[in-house]
Amino acid sequence: MASTTRGDADHAALIIDDPRRRRAILWAVCIALMTVVASVTGLNVAQPQLATTFGASQGEVLWIINTYTLTLAALLLPMGALGDRLGRKPVLIAGLIVFGIANVVAAVAPIVEVMLAARVLSGVGAALIMPVTLSVITSSFPDGERSRAIGMWTAVAGGGGILGMYLSALLVDVASWRWLFALPIALTVAALLIGSRAIPNSHDGVPGRFDAVGTLTSIVAAVGLTFALHEAPSLGWTDPTVLIPLIAAVIATVVFIVWELHTPSPLLDVRHFRSRSLSSGTTLLLVLFGVQGGVSLVLYPFFQVVLGWGGLLSTLALMPMAVLMMLASGLAPRLATRIGPRATMVAGLIIATTGLALMASLVSAEGGYLTVLPGLIAMGLGAGVAMTPSTEAITSSLPREHQGVASALNDLTRELGAALGIALLGGVLVAGYQTTIAGLLTGVPERLAAPAREGIANASALSQDAGGYADQILAAANQAFVAGWQQAMWVGVAVMSVLVVYVAFCGPSRGSEPDLHSATPESRG
Repeated sequence: MASTTRGDADHAALIIDDPRRRRAILWAVCIALMTVVASVTGLNVAQPQLATTFGASQGEVLWIINTYTLTLAALLLPMGALGDRLGRKPVLIAGLIVFGIANVVAAVAPIVEVMLAARVLSGVGAALIMPVTLSVITSSFPDGERSRAIGMWTAVAGGGGILGMYLSALLVDVASWRWLFALPIALTVAALLIGSRAIPNSHDGVPGRFDAVGTLTSIVAAVGLTFALHEAPSLGWTDPTVLIPLIAAVIATVVFIVWELHTPSPLLDVRHFRSRSLSSGTTLLLVLFGVQGGVSLVLYPFFQVVLGWGGLLSTLALMPMAVLMMLASGLAPRLATRIGPRATMVAGLIIATTGLALMASLVSAEGGYLTVLPGLIAMGLGAGVAMTPSTEAITSSLPREHQGVASALNDLTRELGAALGIALLGGVLVAGYQTTIAGLLTGVPERLAAPAREGIANASALSQDAGGYADQILAAANQAFVAGWQQAMWVGVAVMSVLVVYVAFCGPSRGSEPDLHSATPESRG
């Protein structure tokens, strides 16, 4: 009892009562978060320029882009635990410094090897930053303000990537790809200036030694799974390049779970997944970000190839979804207060599922952007409503001394979900495209039909030199892509419908879970 009282008193000392300082903290962590999420997608718009500058192959360009994501995903859990042990402010400041230096190096990189090293270093800095941004909020905001602050954090995490991609596309169009790094550098400096003064040095006494075995196995699992999910759509699941990392990830995951159940000081106590809040929150974010990743995968080819838009206009077309997601994330805490977190999560999922169904049923090459806009609007609104209570459900399920790990788990779930959705829905899209186009190329010579069957981008490029067959190839490719799109979206609708039922029955109920700030080692038994 005495330790419980002492723990509550220690936590009370960490709560920031000054509203102005809380606003400064929120600005600092949201700007820091924006630096991380904007860098996940930023280089996607500069692939041709990277290849030309470095004389790099497509594989090397993809490594430049994906190395950052792989490093970030691999280090999220251990870096989150590091923030809990060493103090969240010094870890955040160190992460911002590392991230800023890495982006300066990337901006002036003379050769591809330097660029790759800079991207790895960026991933290390991002892994230090991202979990701390959320754990600072959960540890220093009072109960009445925490939900609203998490809503703002969720808005940036959900819509920041699209906003970052748009700004990146704008910079590529008006300057050069090297200016892409000006945005994260500027944001890093701003976060440092605000955060160094406003953010408290909160940390909780974490007993026992740092879990080195859990750290190693979690890194192997995260890298193996993320790599396999990124490569599977292009290489296939049976390719050794995909299969070997996937097997290693499965083995590492099993070892991680067994070890965490038996070690006295686990990196992530997997017993916490018995909590309805934690299990439903992580499942929701995994599936929702998976579906969003799949939607982004099909939208860009639709905009750029079917509609013939450039990268900047294609990214701008996603803004209604991003803006509504950010607005809805800010409003979700009020809704959760009125109807409860589970009802709010279910409502958001139903709206998002309706958006997927609208995209599947309305999309057409002839109707253009207006056929997908209603679905984008519903997807953004629904995702924003569902994400904020899910994030709070995750952070409230783990004790206060492990808020860095809780935040890292939330972030890792989003990263893996996006990769999983791209792999799953991308595979459905490709299969639907290839099945449909096979019957639409009657009379086209095999030398033209074979590459056209590989994908819509190949068919579009081929049609420019296909003579009298050009119109047939292009029309067939557009029709086949829409058919594959519809199949992928209906699969997404089916998956989301199952998720709605799961959350409706197993989601967090109002007051059913212990608050993170009242959890103590004694109460966890």
